[in-house]
Amino acid sequence: MPARFVNIDHDTPLLLPPDLRQWVPADHLVHFIMDAVGELDLRGVRVNERGTGDAQYPPSVLLGLLIYSYATGVFSSRQIEAATHDRVAVRLLCADTHPDHDTICTFRRKNRELLARSFARVIELSASCGVLKVGGITVAIDGTKVLANASKHAAVSHGRAGKLMGELDLEIEELLRKAEDADSTPLDDGLSIPAEVQRRQERKAKLAQARAEIEARAQARAALERAEYERKLATRDATRATGKKPRGKEPQPPSDAPNPKDQVNFTDPESRIMPVSGGGFEQCYNAQAAVEVESRLIVGQRVSDAPNDKEQLVPSLAAVEAAAGPVAEVLIDSGFVSEAAVRTVESGTDGQPNGLRVLAAMSRERHGRRVGDLEKKADPAAPDPAAPWTEQMAHRVATKAGRARYKLRQQTVEPIFGILKAALGFRAFRLRGLAGVATEWTLLTLAYNLRRLHRLGAQLKATPVAT
Repeated sequence: MPARFVNIDHDTPLLLPPDLRQWVPADHLVHFIMDAVGELDLRGVRVNERGTGDAQYPPSVLLGLLIYSYATGVFSSRQIEAATHDRVAVRLLCADTHPDHDTICTFRRKNRELLARSFARVIELSASCGVLKVGGITVAIDGTKVLANASKHAAVSHGRAGKLMGELDLEIEELLRKAEDADSTPLDDGLSIPAEVQRRQERKAKLAQARAEIEARAQARAALERAEYERKLATRDATRATGKKPRGKEPQPPSDAPNPKDQVNFTDPESRIMPVSGGGFEQCYNAQAAVEVESRLIVGQRVSDAPNDKEQLVPSLAAVEAAAGPVAEVLIDSGFVSEAAVRTVESGTDGQPNGLRVLAAMSRERHGRRVGDLEKKADPAAPDPAAPWTEQMAHRVATKAGRARYKLRQQTVEPIFGILKAALGFRAFRLRGLAGVATEWTLLTLAYNLRRLHRLGAQLKATPVAT
């Protein structure tokens, strides 16, 4: 029996539904995001005033368009503009209008406060509809390296900049001598000695500016390290006062001199060369997220230019939205661990314990389980209160209950980074500068949270917006 095929007719005009909502399923993500935007506070929004007198696109449309695009893996403003023409869900969201890419990009760049306020509002809505438990929550905090909108080849080190400035001085001297020598070999057509001298002087000025930036960073780094240096000195002095000899080498005071290999990038000076997973170094930012372990919602987010997480625990915990309530437990990997940071977050303003508890791996964890790990064992005895701080921290995750709690970390924040970077494809920022990438990271985490709420079938309930 011959096969039967569906009749495909490209020539007969179609009688299309007059309402675009009939083209999109009732449970589609675009409906959810449009409803959610209706619950957000859009006061104080900055629109793209061009001075032409043309009507502006409503902020609710542009915000909803950005959130939906980021939630579905479309990040380029030009691609978002194209989607208003060739994606039915986007045409519905925009009511068959087509904001241009410049309007979209400008709105995204200028409305950092709106996005931050919207992120906090979504956390409130998550709590009001029962998806997010309020108060006493457990959060897993981690960071991931996201590529900056700049090539690492556009960077220069402090030592290399000094060497290049010396070479430029020699070239300028040679050009000036050539200008004075009437018998010198002429330059190629289109080239002139004054223009070549000016070009080298401008290049030298940029290199000098780069060296000044690196030197300023070195001084700022030394100022931060000095507090830790003084704490170590105080600890060793206290040990000597008891008649004991301090262990280890004497701490060295931090130097404010730049390392010859310290770099600055000409395209995005606020980005940094950072080690990335899989080996190697790239021009990146360190994007941080605090994830509530039960709902898998991102309740706190920020971006840092630090290449590692050693100093990120305190500010990343402080970024957790107040609407999520007090944090009772924090799960971190070994990269975040420092005695000073853990003691800070576990203490109140009076220096007394505040009830918060940090569970952390004190060293890198090996993958897989050995035979010894399968054997039933009794929990190790608690260390003496006078035992070193590292032993006391290690005991927290050495017990069966502690291990079970700590395993929640790799089940929450790491998979979310996988969703953002692998499933959605967000591997590089489009905006530049720390403020720009912080704006874009807020937008991405906001979009993720709404996508997550939609997946959970949340019914957003309106709560009064503060006036």
